Amino acid sequence: MKQIKYTLLALSALVFATASGQESSTPSRQPGHENTNKFRQMYQEFATPNTYRSASGAPGPDYYQQQADYKMKITLDDKNARIYGEETITYTNNSPDALEFLWLQLDQNVRAKDSKSPLRDGSGVPLAQQAASFTEAYLSEPFDGGFNIEFVKDVTGKALPYTINQTMMRVDLPVALASKGTYSFSVKWWYNIPDHTVNRARSGYEFFPEDGNRAYVIAQFFPRMAVYSDVEGWQNHQFWGSGEFALPFGNYEVDITVPADHVLDGTGELINRKEVYSKEMMRRFEQAQKSFDTPVVIVTQEEIEAAEKGFATDTKTWKLRAQNVRDFAFATSRKFILDMMAVKFGARTVMAVSMYPKEGNPLWEDWSTKVVASTLKSYSKYTFDYPYHKAISVHAKNQGMEYPMICWNYGRPEKDGTYSDRVKYGMMSVIIHEVGHNFFPMIVNSDERQWGWMDEGLDTFMQYLAEQEFGEAYPEALGSDKEYPSRRGKPSAIVSYMAGDQSTIAPIMSNPENVYQLGANAYAKPATALNILRETVMGRELFDKAFKTYAQRWMFKHPTPEDFFRTMEDASAVDLDYFWRGWFYSTDYVDMGVKGVKKYYVTDKPTAQMKAYMKENNLTEADLPPLVYLVDEASEDFDPSLKGASPMDSAKTLNEFVMDALSAEERAALKNPKYFYEVSFEKPGGIPMPLIVEYSYADGTKETIKYPAEIWRKNDLEVKRVVSSEKEIVGVVVDPLLETADIDTSNNSWPKKETKSEFDQFKQGIKN
Repeated sequence: MKQIKYTLLALSALVFATASGQESSTPSRQPGHENTNKFRQMYQEFATPNTYRSASGAPGPDYYQQQADYKMKITLDDKNARIYGEETITYTNNSPDALEFLWLQLDQNVRAKDSKSPLRDGSGVPLAQQAASFTEAYLSEPFDGGFNIEFVKDVTGKALPYTINQTMMRVDLPVALASKGTYSFSVKWWYNIPDHTVNRARSGYEFFPEDGNRAYVIAQFFPRMAVYSDVEGWQNHQFWGSGEFALPFGNYEVDITVPADHVLDGTGELINRKEVYSKEMMRRFEQAQKSFDTPVVIVTQEEIEAAEKGFATDTKTWKLRAQNVRDFAFATSRKFILDMMAVKFGARTVMAVSMYPKEGNPLWEDWSTKVVASTLKSYSKYTFDYPYHKAISVHAKNQGMEYPMICWNYGRPEKDGTYSDRVKYGMMSVIIHEVGHNFFPMIVNSDERQWGWMDEGLDTFMQYLAEQEFGEAYPEALGSDKEYPSRRGKPSAIVSYMAGDQSTIAPIMSNPENVYQLGANAYAKPATALNILRETVMGRELFDKAFKTYAQRWMFKHPTPEDFFRTMEDASAVDLDYFWRGWFYSTDYVDMGVKGVKKYYVTDKPTAQMKAYMKENNLTEADLPPLVYLVDEASEDFDPSLKGASPMDSAKTLNEFVMDALSAEERAALKNPKYFYEVSFEKPGGIPMPLIVEYSYADGTKETIKYPAEIWRKNDLEVKRVVSSEKEIVGVVVDPLLETADIDTSNNSWPKKETKSEFDQFKQGIKN
């Protein structure tokens, strides 16, 4: 009896090795190794949980964040394109640490004449350049930008020592700011506003030579507090141009003085609307607050065309107040048409707003505000109800940039008012994306300077969902298109990047300044990964619950990548360490295929392989229990008489070992497969993914089985599955619907089809 027990244990090991795609012979002794399994837990990559950030991905009991409150008076000098400002900052230290100094961000200094930013990249002679970029690179004097700091003072008017290091300013405190303490100080400054159309500066003006006016989109215009956190201490990484912003939340009181004929809006509530709006504008505004389907024009094209011809010398001051925002921005011009529409969120009404020059029409008056409203609804469904009272889309040439409650967006028709589908969809997509940034990172406030994908990737994923829902809500916007033609999000859209030259690809978990293809790395790849996670790995119900949990846990807080990864697992009970490691921490790619299919028949006669095993282990048939064998029809063991026989008849051991123990009812309930196959799957790619297999049968039917990604956990290169079927298999296809971003589909079919992989087709398309 013992002999049989040990033999069965040995047989189990043999069966496991064979099923995993391993050789069945006894392996030679090899040196040991550390755990390299792609399904191992991510303890080495993740920081140890603590009382600030829990292992579940939620804020811990000691989580804290700083607060920076601003009172500002800003003056826009339209004639000289210059901004003057003075601010009082009240900084609250909620950390457990005493702070000897404070760090402020001076992001405009990236445009100073002595900026190091233009020197940070190597360059050779290009193949060709557009005339404008050639002129800017070699023929133009550097723009005289950057902050001019006039003073930094405490509340008594005493000067505070400060040091400017490129785009960061350290203010030294006379006494360390204690935990739970507050400190107020003032800064006065001015700077020259850049033309944002020259090299796509994130803010600035566009000049319209036809009428001599400028349209301003103004951001990063004031010295802003840096973040101090349990993760980084002071986040005082320099602003080089690509890594965006890390900012604390606070309350803002901002008074902005501009020419009296300007139309202005920005972050926060306009508290003196009746002073700066005409009576007719107020009447239209009140109408817009009750219009939930159609935008109401507050300032018309006819009115701004009249305003364009005059340049007011008197001024108006617009007063904006914002609570619990991480930044502040505004737009102003006498060229701005203004329209609004109400959006309902429970008992609350949010205003969707658009500001645009006549050059944006007719496209902008038709669609901008409707896109804003649809975006707020879509994003809120998957995260939390939009908490602010408005969201503004501002038209600015070649722009796509976001701030709390306001963003700049491109999409300009031709001068005759015509526009292509490319322009239309480009405008709609950028509005969805930039309005969506209100959720990530304006509210779920990640560190953009360190982890660009946490705002851009999550937002691009949400943009894909919102685009599809916009197309469903407004089918008239699609024309002849069956669905919204999203540029990013679908698995097939990332194939060319993931199959590219590894020397120019960086992991998603890279600083934005250190990647080669920022759009693909920080926007497209993480968006695709999350789409695959939702559709193929987790399923929509589990994913949506986990994603909403993350958003609601971290709204108005500062999450890290680990907080996101941990929350997605915590709220779903899906172990995703292999997924994060493959998609986010490496430059691996997906490539799976079907290697071969063998047909087997049932017999009770030991195969040659079994006989060799028995001989090696000094066993006879008498030492073994009744056994069933599957024999490959192409092997020397195959007996042609087995063909056509039912497995229940062809192996008497089935009756001796199994059938005699079953009742008649139990036997009747058993399947009676006529065919047995061993299907071998290969994985040349590095990322384990669910193995989605479509089996085609001789009778014309098909069946799809999704094996979980864990099928690769014990053999990362090849796995086998035994398939028993009542119908003959005539075809096998891996990933039939292209759900996994498989970079090479030429190995995805059996019998093998002479088809080009997606990447080969992509290259052929470029060539053509």
